[in-house]
Amino acid sequence: MAVGGSSSDVGLGELLRGYRRARGLSLSALAGRCGVTKGYLSLIENGRVGRPPSERVVSSLEEALGLTDGSLRRAAAWATTPEAIRAEVDRLRADASFSHRLARTLLAAGGKSGAGPVDLDALYRAGVLGRVTSEGAAGEDAGGAAGGRAEGGAGGDSGGAMRLLTEAMAERVPLINRVPAGYPAGFTDLGFPARVADEYVPCPGVRDRDAFAARVVGDSMEPEYREGDVVVFSPESDVVDGCDCFVRLEPDHETTFKRVFFDGEGEVRLQPLNPRYPARVLEREQVAGLYRAVWRMSRL
Repeated sequence: MAVGGSSSDVGLGELLRGYRRARGLSLSALAGRCGVTKGYLSLIENGRVGRPPSERVVSSLEEALGLTDGSLRRAAAWATTPEAIRAEVDRLRADASFSHRLARTLLAAGGKSGAGPVDLDALYRAGVLGRVTSEGAAGEDAGGAAGGRAEGGAGGDSGGAMRLLTEAMAERVPLINRVPAGYPAGFTDLGFPARVADEYVPCPGVRDRDAFAARVVGDSMEPEYREGDVVVFSPESDVVDGCDCFVRLEPDHETTFKRVFFDGEGEVRLQPLNPRYPARVLEREQVAGLYRAVWRMSRL
């Protein structure tokens, strides 16, 4: 028997009662060994004490019960932990639980170890990703209420679960497509849900859960960026004059990769680094999105 440390785990009183009964001790016998009254011990077991017993009493109980794992001390400490910290621990435990379920699902889908990479595209089309992420969202609504469920199953709102999915793949970002370092070209995210891709790249230090990576195509950003480089973009990072950005354009959602300058009122200049290419000046209304480059991976 062990204390897990969440609101649904065994509390100090129930834990103590279980240990006492497992050892065939009466309340009177255990109280006598610990130097406390039978009535006080009964209050502890029934969760009716105003505050957890002192460290001395808890140590005496563990000694009398022959416990060496510190489980009663952890349970007593958990009982005095502020509610905000308890909630955060519960959230982290839920995240870890979802991560384990996700890993098991992907491993099962990929077959035996060494069978090759998991085909996320196939899992998405089959609805497996939707089911897993919906399950992850089931216990996590906006208010953190216990027992909440995502609406609509595989096709429902899995935003909370997708946050867990991203955190489970900490410091890895989805490589969603290619970004032209030349003239604007059409863009597709391959039809995956946000933050899901067929390939991920490690990116230490990037904590933006909406971060994504793209491979550079073309030579307009040479010499700083070369074709084949992988660039990571962070939607939550501030865009300032002189940033290198993934740029999404209206009206057709074409994209390009350029250094961005804000020239004049309401104008955006997309500046290639390669002098062979001309700059392009657009009205701000023509720019649907600017996502700052925060990381680059280049071949040696």
